[in-house]
Amino acid sequence: MDQAQLNTLTNFIWNIADDVLRDIYVRGKYRDVILPMTVLRRLDAVLEPSKQTVLDMKAALDREGIANQDDALRTAAGQAFYNTSPFRLRDLKSRATRQTLRDDFEAYLDGFSPNVQDILDNFEFRNQIPRLSRADALGPLIEKFLDKDVNLGPRPLGDLPGLDNHSMGTLFEELVRRFNEDNNEEAGEHWTPRDAVRLMASLMFLPVAEQIESGTYLLYDCACGTGGMLTVAEETLQQIASEHGKQVATHLYGQEINGETYAICKADLLIKGDGDAADNIVGGPEHSTLSNDAFRAQTFDFMLANPPYGKSWKSDLERMGGKKELRDPRFVIQHGDDPEYSLVTRSSDGQMMFLANMLSKMKHDTPLGSRIAEVHNGSSLFTGDAGQGESNIRRWIIENDWLEAIVALPLNMFYNTGIATYVWVLGNRKPEHRRGKVQLIDASGWFRPLRKNMGKKNCELSPDDIRRICDTFLAFEESEQSKIFPNEAFGYWKVKVERPLRLHSQLAHARIESLRFASGDADIREALYDEFGEALFDKPVSVRKALEQRLDAWGASDGDEDDDDDTPAPRRLPEKKKKKLLSAETWKRDAILVETTRRLRDELGDDLYEDHNGFLDQFNAALKRLGIKLGAPDRKLIVNAVSWRVEGAPPVIKKVHKAGKVDADPLRGLYPVEIDGKPVVVEYEPDSELRDHEQVPLLEEGGIEAFIRREVLPYTPDAWIVEADTKVGYEISFTRHFYKPPVLRSLAQISADILELEQETEGLLSEITGGTPA
Repeated sequence: MDQAQLNTLTNFIWNIADDVLRDIYVRGKYRDVILPMTVLRRLDAVLEPSKQTVLDMKAALDREGIANQDDALRTAAGQAFYNTSPFRLRDLKSRATRQTLRDDFEAYLDGFSPNVQDILDNFEFRNQIPRLSRADALGPLIEKFLDKDVNLGPRPLGDLPGLDNHSMGTLFEELVRRFNEDNNEEAGEHWTPRDAVRLMASLMFLPVAEQIESGTYLLYDCACGTGGMLTVAEETLQQIASEHGKQVATHLYGQEINGETYAICKADLLIKGDGDAADNIVGGPEHSTLSNDAFRAQTFDFMLANPPYGKSWKSDLERMGGKKELRDPRFVIQHGDDPEYSLVTRSSDGQMMFLANMLSKMKHDTPLGSRIAEVHNGSSLFTGDAGQGESNIRRWIIENDWLEAIVALPLNMFYNTGIATYVWVLGNRKPEHRRGKVQLIDASGWFRPLRKNMGKKNCELSPDDIRRICDTFLAFEESEQSKIFPNEAFGYWKVKVERPLRLHSQLAHARIESLRFASGDADIREALYDEFGEALFDKPVSVRKALEQRLDAWGASDGDEDDDDDTPAPRRLPEKKKKKLLSAETWKRDAILVETTRRLRDELGDDLYEDHNGFLDQFNAALKRLGIKLGAPDRKLIVNAVSWRVEGAPPVIKKVHKAGKVDADPLRGLYPVEIDGKPVVVEYEPDSELRDHEQVPLLEEGGIEAFIRREVLPYTPDAWIVEADTKVGYEISFTRHFYKPPVLRSLAQISADILELEQETEGLLSEITGGTPA
């Protein structure tokens, strides 16, 4: 069938919506009826010749009491689907009443095979029947699809040619495309523009075009939407194989969580006559790829996807047991010396998890291995610190030398977003000349504008643009749009840099009094102390009832005083916090801390200690003399309350090593000093407020030590590094590598502009003063 005939058929079906549904549905909901009805009409026409055979087989199976009838009925129908109801669509045209038509139509739907039922359920088509019936639109709708001037069946009908499976698939995809573009705000969630898909398929297949042999290949999309990526990939592979004189069979596999788009995908494959592939598409709300992998033991030759980006996967994470309990072998793996290397990303964005899922399904025992093309937004290039999931995924990919290239696409390529997008091209059989290297291609300027915007999509990749990108990829040469880097160029060490804590200490009255509220919520406790006084500490039982009432009312009175005040009212206290504030033990503990510290002040006085180490010696000796035993938390509370940071104070010593036991190494926090005239090596207490992290490139000449000595120690000579906390991270700063600074104007141009402005100003002044000189 030629393109003109296909366009005629597509336009006819498209116009049914306006003819029948206009006053019943809003325009964006036409697809809820037209797409499933198109599927039903095609399946009905395909099954028509074998209708009686199927009914006879059904009767025979029922007589024999055979429960599992699916295979036998498929064989009787000669298709991967069947219908056991006594009706065909054309039988329903003559129903006398709306109720009879509705009952018989529902019986007709109930007769379809389980795979078609799955499609209808995910289209939620049965939900549309009551509305269509009430509006008396069900009959006209069926009549339109049975119009004598159109033929959706595979056999000729009078002068009308038959519609083969491929043509029917093309027609259905065109309808899907139109509905998506007509409702462009939702299109980008489920529909990747075909120009982007063709580019991805080309980048995936062209590098191995010469290596593809006759045989069977498995294709997989982990977020398959309406299935367009799989079908375009299949067509591309078949074309390349044919051009090289090879015969290949392809099996398509996909998973999709959105019920409607899953139904479209499965229906598209069924009406193309690919029943086996339709059975390999798994979907619906309960089939999330991340938490419910449908292909756990399967590996694939070629994989491509456009996963959801910027979308939370928190519900999936909870179903998987949360980050701490997650043990899925796709996302917790062995890498290097780490047996539990985590690829689990932030729950706010799961796009990189889809990539990890596909990488877990690569073939490692075939000559071609596996190839992957996946589109992401820019956050996948750099989001996630060293040791976090996103960075770990990039590290895992690059250290395994799987990343071949990343291609920056033009802006506004997709229907519902104008953000930058990138195609990642990966494979586990890199050719020799690519090994150990990654190619970045800036194709953001290669596009042609659309004559009419479709949502935010205002441009597309022409065939010439796709060819140019693929030629650049295959050439693997440096140019203005192509940069090649060693794998290590994207890696870095994240190094923790510490500086010593420096404190002054003094057992001053005001600092001791602050311990009254040491148990937390100091502002609330201080307000309660102002109201109830010492009774909180001395006689908590006497004020408990009043305290409870005050806490119950906390935040209420302030919020009710002035309804016109825009200031948000204080929030009511959570029960857990209220319970702690009511606890006599917390008030008693704080009173003991105050009393203990007063005794220490009586023993030591309130002199200022400019060396915190000396203060600690005196503090500990005084505790011993007074026979006071403090737990570590209470001791820390008192010391923190009476000490404060001073930049020039001596460093606080954390640990002392005897001479000869440990070698001095100031870069790593081991300092040689003298204490009481004896040489020792000390470690200082780190100051958390001065803690910093340096990002040191893996390609840094001389490594971490050279970097720290050059970039850190000249400015903070008391700093040291904590080697045990060093982590390796990877990020890809695409923009930095292709950044072009704006061309600055010359001084002559700037001077000319200034002179011109001065002349204009003088003219205006002359007009205002009437030509009178100043």
